[in-house]
Amino acid sequence: MKTSLITLALMAGLAACSGAAETTSQDETAASQTAQSPALFADLGGENSGPIHTENKGDTLAVSGYDVVSYFTGDGVPVEGAEQFTVRYEGFDYRFASEENAQAFIEDPAKYAPAYGGYCAWAIGANNALAPGDPDVYEIVDGTLYLNFNEDVQARWEEDIPGFIESGNANYPTHSPDEHFKG
Repeated sequence: MKTSLITLALMAGLAACSGAAETTSQDETAASQTAQSPALFADLGGENSGPIHTENKGDTLAVSGYDVVSYFTGDGVPVEGAEQFTVRYEGFDYRFASEENAQAFIEDPAKYAPAYGGYCAWAIGANNALAPGDPDVYEIVDGTLYLNFNEDVQARWEEDIPGFIESGNANYPTHSPDEHFKG
């Protein structure tokens, strides 16, 4: 009987210790996830209707962290955004260089978000394919930001911008929001 009581006490002690370890592990995991997630300046909510280009599948940082408003303001040279001005839109994080740019995006995100989720405008228009858009290779056409894979691809896109936009507008909605470029 004495052996049974000691065994039960040891088992209870082990169970209590393992329960505490699991709680600590869960707390550490939550803290780690919080540390990795940016503090949001704003969360606009919404669901994306097509794929958004990110570096890796499952990432949420759109346009490689570039400030999409900066393409339209000042001298039109894109700049990288700051983590403190992160705005979540349709589940993806857009960064801005200033509070003013973040506010402009909040007022009209569709005006500033790149066409085709930041994927290459030529690839989606010419081949109905997803290819990464380079934030440094862009053009604004009729108030819409279009990114291309590189300068050679952009030169091909510029040969028939209206045609590639027309086919890109038809092709992009055929892609699932959870699709990601496979390189």
